Amino acid sequence: MGLVVAARYLTIVPFPGRMRSSAYALGHSAPWFPVIGLGIGVILTATDRMAQVFFPLLLAGLITVTVWKLLTGGLHLDGLADCLDGLGGRDVEHRLAIMRDSRIGAFGALGLILVLLLEIAAVTEMPPTLRARALLVAPAVARATPPLLARLFRPARHDGQGAAFGAGVGALAAPIALSIALVAAIAALRLLGLAVFAVSVSGALVATWFFAARLSGITGDVLGAAIEIAELAGLLTVSAWSHLER
Repeated sequence: MGLVVAARYLTIVPFPGRMRSSAYALGHSAPWFPVIGLGIGVILTATDRMAQVFFPLLLAGLITVTVWKLLTGGLHLDGLADCLDGLGGRDVEHRLAIMRDSRIGAFGALGLILVLLLEIAAVTEMPPTLRARALLVAPAVARATPPLLARLFRPARHDGQGAAFGAGVGALAAPIALSIALVAAIAALRLLGLAVFAVSVSGALVATWFFAARLSGITGDVLGAAIEIAELAGLLTVSAWSHLER
């Protein structure tokens, strides 16, 4: 049941039954998040290999990243854009109000453009021997971070989705999710996998601390932003590693 709840929320893949569960139930399903990430990675790997058959590397990379964001419904990108727009607020309440606004502002738009460009460039420039494995690992490691963040940071709003999610996250959720992600990363990338795990989780922690300091806590948008930043950090780590080895 937890796997289905996580899959319904984190992807646009249709499952029978109710379309969305409560944020509290989603918190209960948090140990399954990296498993969903691995599933996303499998789809991305297959997509990328097929795209490379028909298109040049740059276009194949663009198609792969497009499928990546469409598969998740742009959920985490929306969170990142909201968090960046919120930085323009004059105080905590104003920032939270801006984040609740469905319209995207200049900070959010610029942030999304830069993140997507960096991800496309990172995927495109990876050597073929690493590209598929990086696409498999990055989504899994990034999705292991929300249960950890929910346990470490207090919610900004006690009646928000972030607070309900955090209330549903059990004490063992973070260790289980992080262990699954770490095993997957090392199995796929060996020593590089350990580096990807460390940098991705650290990136999520730093980003969450940055936003939490300005919002007096975290929200669901912050957790989504952390996933996006963790994915980008993982891809950049693989890209840097391969470049330094040349």
